[in-house]
Amino acid sequence: MRKNYYLVMSLAAVAALTSCKKLGELSADNFTVTPTPLEAVAGQVSATIDGKFPEKYMKKKAVVTVTPVLKYEGGEAKGESATFQGEKVQGNDQTIAYKAGGTYTMKSVFDFVPAMLQSDLYLQFDAKVGKKTVTVPEVKVGYGVVATSQLLQNTLASVQPSLAADAYQRIIAEKQEANIKFLIEQAKLRDSELNSDNVKAFVAMMKEINDAKETRALKNIEISAYASPDGALDLNTRLAEQRQDNTDKYLQKEMKKIEMEGQVDTKYTAEDWDGFQELVSQSNIQDKDVILRVLSMYKDPEERETQIKNMSAVFSELAETILPELRRARLTMNYEIIGRSDEQIVSQFSSDASQLSVEELLYGANLSTVSDKEAWYQKTSQLYPNDYRAYNNLGMLAYQKGDMSAAENYFNKAKSLKADAPEVNANLALIELGKGNVSAAETNLGKAAGAQGFNEANAALNIAKGSYQQAASAANGVKSNTAALAQILNKDYAGAKSTLEGVAKKDAYTSYLLAIVAARTNDAAGVNSNLKDAVSKDSSLKDRAAKDLEFAQYKSAVESL
Repeated sequence: MRKNYYLVMSLAAVAALTSCKKLGELSADNFTVTPTPLEAVAGQVSATIDGKFPEKYMKKKAVVTVTPVLKYEGGEAKGESATFQGEKVQGNDQTIAYKAGGTYTMKSVFDFVPAMLQSDLYLQFDAKVGKKTVTVPEVKVGYGVVATSQLLQNTLASVQPSLAADAYQRIIAEKQEANIKFLIEQAKLRDSELNSDNVKAFVAMMKEINDAKETRALKNIEISAYASPDGALDLNTRLAEQRQDNTDKYLQKEMKKIEMEGQVDTKYTAEDWDGFQELVSQSNIQDKDVILRVLSMYKDPEERETQIKNMSAVFSELAETILPELRRARLTMNYEIIGRSDEQIVSQFSSDASQLSVEELLYGANLSTVSDKEAWYQKTSQLYPNDYRAYNNLGMLAYQKGDMSAAENYFNKAKSLKADAPEVNANLALIELGKGNVSAAETNLGKAAGAQGFNEANAALNIAKGSYQQAASAANGVKSNTAALAQILNKDYAGAKSTLEGVAKKDAYTSYLLAIVAARTNDAAGVNSNLKDAVSKDSSLKDRAAKDLEFAQYKSAVESL
């Protein structure tokens, strides 16, 4: 009897000792994960885990290390661990009281991989009580990853790269000027003036324009005659008018010689105070500031003249250097240089492209009648190998075809010719974003201000950085998949829908994004119709939709694809 008593007591003691060394299971109810489901932002999945050790759970000699693990098909990713200790453990980790239990917060970041669309978040435990390892089963605390931001890699393909534009102008406005000077108080045209280089060049240009009517067109010729502001007003008026008339007669004679027709507009200015002020301000006359002050103080022409003549030494210098320049007639011939028409450029390319300028070639490549743009840009790069624009535009064509390797090579060639070209840097930013190199993309885009398409590239960069409000702001007014993605991520669903409906070349991802908008706004019919359209254009989206938590509430729509 006594032997049986001791046996029972021994078993009870062993049982009691064993139970003291166990920690037991934890439940998902002990944990809250934010956000749920998880979300991919800037290529990473962040999780905040708020946990609780229940009362009388953490043994006084226990040490428990908690590790978040995101499991997905084909692999898993481990987050940063946190260690907790019981009251009798000497250490630097967070102490959890045995009787009261305790709460804690952990933060983990996982690098996103596509398989995480279907995933589960677990907490794994490495526990010891004293020196003995004990088993605490892992606990599932979260599920799945919303990875809508990662659609950026798909929308980038439809981004319009930056074109390096031509500077071709079919009609260029030009002018030719000449000055005829007169002696003081005279209106006679002197042979020395008519044979001056600037007048002879003017007459020669008249003949050139008249002889090349297909490529030059006269608009008009202006004659502006002046008298200097010294002397009586009535004399100056008469002189200016006579200088105008004599110059007009000379010009009409020269036009008649070459049988040139055109409009001649004449005017005269009796006292050229504006010209006087301009010449004085540009001169090195010692007292020019005093003269300019007189002009600002006195508006009456006679008072101005009197005040300036009172400065005898100054007036003498003015009479020698300034006033003779104001006794003149200025001839201004306005004409246009007429370049090749669109049809002539295309025809010239076919017969002998080497006769075309680089601007004509770059312009011609974008004519609606040109189907083979690549041939034009290739020819441009051969004829003008030092012009970066042809290489940039060849890269643009390769990008649009989906050949990112060729596109990058062309863009790098363009950059070697002009490192600060905004278009090239904008395009290289797109290439780097496609490779996931956000830092390099940001560096390139910092040199791309003013490039065509800069706003869309900037929106894409901010999506990749997780800055959704900035992305939506940058894409304001842009009608593209990338712009709509920025709006969706910024929770502007009405704006995103409007943007997607305005996309010029709608593709499978246009419809897929519309389906996401519909799902987020509880539009079941919209989810169904847009998913079907997306999958009809790209069958790979069927698998994506089946895993996408955006459509978790629309299983029937997904299953019907």
